[in-house]
Amino acid sequence: MKKKFFSIIIAAFILLSLLSFVGCKKEVERSRYEITAEYQDGILEVLTDFTYVNNTRTEISELKFNLYGNAYREDSAYAPVSALFSPSAYYDGKSYGSLEILSVSGCSEWEIGGADENILIVETKKSVYPGESTSISIESKLTLAKVNHRTGITRHSVNLGNFYPVLCAWEKPVGFYECEYYSDGDPFYSECADYSVTFTVPSQFKAAMSGEIISESKEGEKTTYHSELKNARDFAVVLSEEFQILQKESNGVTIKYYYYKDTGPERMLELLEKCMKYFSDTFGEYAYPVYSVVQTGFSVGGMEYPGLSMLGDHLIGGDYQYTAVHETAHQWWYAAVGNNQLENAWMDEGLAEYSTLMFFEKNPEYGFTRQALMLASNNAYQALYNVQSQIFGQADTAMNKKLGEYLSEYHYIVIAYDKGKILFDTLRDALKDKKFVAALKRYYCDCSGKIAKPEDLMYAFRKSGTNLNSLFTSFIDGTAVI
Repeated sequence: MKKKFFSIIIAAFILLSLLSFVGCKKEVERSRYEITAEYQDGILEVLTDFTYVNNTRTEISELKFNLYGNAYREDSAYAPVSALFSPSAYYDGKSYGSLEILSVSGCSEWEIGGADENILIVETKKSVYPGESTSISIESKLTLAKVNHRTGITRHSVNLGNFYPVLCAWEKPVGFYECEYYSDGDPFYSECADYSVTFTVPSQFKAAMSGEIISESKEGEKTTYHSELKNARDFAVVLSEEFQILQKESNGVTIKYYYYKDTGPERMLELLEKCMKYFSDTFGEYAYPVYSVVQTGFSVGGMEYPGLSMLGDHLIGGDYQYTAVHETAHQWWYAAVGNNQLENAWMDEGLAEYSTLMFFEKNPEYGFTRQALMLASNNAYQALYNVQSQIFGQADTAMNKKLGEYLSEYHYIVIAYDKGKILFDTLRDALKDKKFVAALKRYYCDCSGKIAKPEDLMYAFRKSGTNLNSLFTSFIDGTAVI
């Protein structure tokens, strides 16, 4: 009897230990954005009440914020749209915008700096030590360009990605990492925070928002939305007078589809439900209560934000479906598991691409096969390799380069997307499916809500029982023979 009781105690202790492992991550107090914004006639006025929680091991006396909206001004040193996509982006001729800081309170002083007037530098009233917090208020005015891009007025909608000052990510030994707005790739890098956003618009608009819309109220000719989003690295809004909305509850998540020119929206909602379930079952539970997919003007395929993805309204058929799945995969690889997208773009883009392949492999009715998708990536990589070898005498296929170091947008796409996909397919062949998926589950579990580095990804695969560090390294530094 005593022996049995002792065994029960031991079993309970082991179970509690396992449960604590399954939980994967310890909740920490996060910084918080309380945003109040109002949109009218191409202008967005924003009040950001920001509470910074120092989760570093360093005394902080200065905060830095990325001012992404300032990249759209006329004299910007870093054009937000590449020459390749400018004709489709600027549909009504060249247009400009800006993000102007009107005031900052609760600090000692502030100034605009950075490589391209892209950084708000705020000196705190006193040092903020590890575990402490401080609060400031930032008033800003965003003037929107007419452009089919992340931040701008499109023909049918208003895209408001990166519309507020975003705290720069902290990393050693750099400190707050300043993001230049390169046109190639996604030049964003930020840590997770909690969001409470109150957004007022003329009543003819409907708003798609990151997170869960808690309330919607109309007063006169204006409508005010309030949304909450926790543990997210940024927040986005899309407005349109033409939105129709289709939604469905699935596995505890509300999936919303905002559209204005889709003749078969039920098919898109079905696709979204399938891929959300597949990614949740394969990698780990989706991080948020709501996922919104928004059809909008966008010069390239799409753009991901936590809890919200934009899909270009020029896409049709298989391209539209593929982009929807790719952007949804980013809810795992970018929104939940972050990385420095300026220096390691292959980590989220390559993995989102390969996750898309895995979904379509399991759902052949959509017409995409693993063989065809891998053949396309291998052909793109070989074409780049051959052309560069002929012109320069050697090919630059290293993956650990900063966005500004790519020779062209094509160079970036082949290395971050196609070579990234080839890397993960090679890993899968080496490990076989069971260990490969287990490694990705561990990676998601260990790094969700955090910023992952290449060594974190390597560690997750090493824990599968096979040390593949040399394979990773050869791909990253460009020495692998493919």
